[in-house]
Amino acid sequence: MLLKVVRIVSGAPRITLDQRPEVQGALVALENRTGRILAMVGGYDFRRSQFNRATQALRQAGSSFKPYLYTAALLGGFSPFDTVVDEPTVYTKGLVRPWSPQNYDRRFKGEITLLQAFAESRNVPAVKLIDQVGIPKVVSLSEKLGIASPLVPNLPLALGASEVLLLEHSSAYSVFPNDGIRAAPYSIEKVVSYHGALLEEHRPQMAEVLPAPVARLMVSMLREVVRTGTARRVQSLNLPLAGKTGTTNDFSDAAFIGFSPTVTCGVWVGLDNRETLGSREEGARVALPIWMDFMREAAKVFPAGGFPHSPLLDSPEQVEAILLSGERRDPAP
Repeated sequence: MLLKVVRIVSGAPRITLDQRPEVQGALVALENRTGRILAMVGGYDFRRSQFNRATQALRQAGSSFKPYLYTAALLGGFSPFDTVVDEPTVYTKGLVRPWSPQNYDRRFKGEITLLQAFAESRNVPAVKLIDQVGIPKVVSLSEKLGIASPLVPNLPLALGASEVLLLEHSSAYSVFPNDGIRAAPYSIEKVVSYHGALLEEHRPQMAEVLPAPVARLMVSMLREVVRTGTARRVQSLNLPLAGKTGTTNDFSDAAFIGFSPTVTCGVWVGLDNRETLGSREEGARVALPIWMDFMREAAKVFPAGGFPHSPLLDSPEQVEAILLSGERRDPAP
């Protein structure tokens, strides 16, 4: 990744860059309860480029897309404690050429739980899962969560091969800590005249898109990513946080989308020309530190409180009861 090299100019406190970075980044933060946009960064320098990468740049989501797949699986009756075999697998149906998905570490773990596969972001289990759940169901659920960008209905969708906008991606994540309620993002509270007369005021757009028990299960699974998975360094903040890393095959996109009980934040880093950031420049290494810096400060303004009790802390039997209960139902159309 390109490093920023700085120098002091004539002993003055002003600092300039010896080389302007080509790497771009974007960040968007939302209030979970209302959808209010709290912060937005569209790129490195607005004077150099007015292109807003938080709202205009369609980029592959990588593994940060996997929560939508696993949510569809929970709605379909799967349990986090169901098992899947992580092993070499070749797919041919509906593909131009045979495809064998690979895990990031190029290793296979055999029979593991869906929870472990999710926390460790194993790719082969994700592809097997979307093949069982059904690609149309994953696409449909993603749209209900707020993904408006067109999704390619194929097996690589499980690995985030489709392109999404950071704003819609982050907004979709906010459904999980908001007990299944989607609050549409907005940036303008109200419009008043020169004399203070109210001309227009924002009206919240809310929709229940997930049953609360399933949303809470997904919060628990995303917390497992922080506890034992690819985002363990988040524990150093000592805050109630959850989220998912995202990296594309050639390291051209690095992302982390996550939340506290009050704020959801998404971070993307990449190059506009889609060239690689460099070997092993994945979401956990490139985007996650930025996300942590922001969430550390956000917690001072929006105290996190705590997440609801996690059913994953109890037993597989309790999770199964939640999934089979009358409270579980398909999301609203």
